[in-house]
Amino acid sequence: MKAHEIREMSQEQILQELEALERKVFDLRTQAETEELQVSSELRKARRNIARMRTILRERERAAGAAAAPAAKETETV
Repeated sequence: MKAHEIREMSQEQILQELEALERKVFDLRTQAETEELQVSSELRKARRNIARMRTILRERERAAGAAAAPAAKETETV
């Protein structure tokens, strides 16, 4: 999944997809341990998608915090 695709998703959609990917990583790790994993690159792709989603969620949190901070400073100086 590309970053621009994730940015188009809502917060709830990202969280749902993140939960599904974390479950998928668990399943893939289990398959790797039992030597049933057919495509080893799937584990790496899933972990990277999780990282992308967490990064975008964090960007949104920081943007929301930065937008609220100047408003708070303006009310303090008035």
